[in-house]
Amino acid sequence: MAIAVNYHSIHSIKGETMKTAIIILSDPKSGSEEALGRVFNALALASECKQKGDEVAVAFNGAGTRWPAELTKLTHPANGLYNAVRDVVQGVSCGCAEVFGATESVKACGVPIVKDHALAGTAGLLSLRRYLAEGWQTVVF
Repeated sequence: MAIAVNYHSIHSIKGETMKTAIIILSDPKSGSEEALGRVFNALALASECKQKGDEVAVAFNGAGTRWPAELTKLTHPANGLYNAVRDVVQGVSCGCAEVFGATESVKACGVPIVKDHALAGTAGLLSLRRYLAEGWQTVVF
């Protein structure tokens, strides 16, 4: 029987921390269980990383910029989990929030609107490349 172990699992077992960037693209407006499952698992991963002492960053891009308004509702099933990891939410992509009509709701939630990647025709996007350039493991939901 073969056992698959990745390099980063070995290092985290030895006590070294990982750097994990979690990018949420799923759309809450779809109303699907899949979208809820994606955001729930993204937040669960963020929580696990925090518990293990890893560096973790959560970013909302694309239609995922609509999530903060949903997740801050007390009645949302992932509200408690979102609040537990809110301190690692790096922000929402500015240009994406504009395209998907989420700018005002994001502002109301107090989530930072990030535009550290200049892109013609947009107000600027949240840079995903920086996570790659800095050696972060990047997981997209």
